[in-house]
Amino acid sequence: MDMRKLVGRNVRKNRLRVGLTQEEFAERSGFSQQYISGLEKGRRNPTIVTIYELAKALGVTHMDLVRPD
Repeated sequence: MDMRKLVGRNVRKNRLRVGLTQEEFAERSGFSQQYISGLEKGRRNPTIVTIYELAKALGVTHMDLVRPD
């Protein structure tokens, strides 16, 4: 299992669930829209701190972003 793709899918799923565009999510999370885009495509390798910050911005736990489907 490619964890980068898994995290990217979970970020995208939760971002859409709360109704945010990538731009809105970037502003809320403090990461650039380009970073969010690369992350959702599985091209970024986020640190545990990044996963925590993204989860906080989405209103979910960090475990929600690393949990398999």
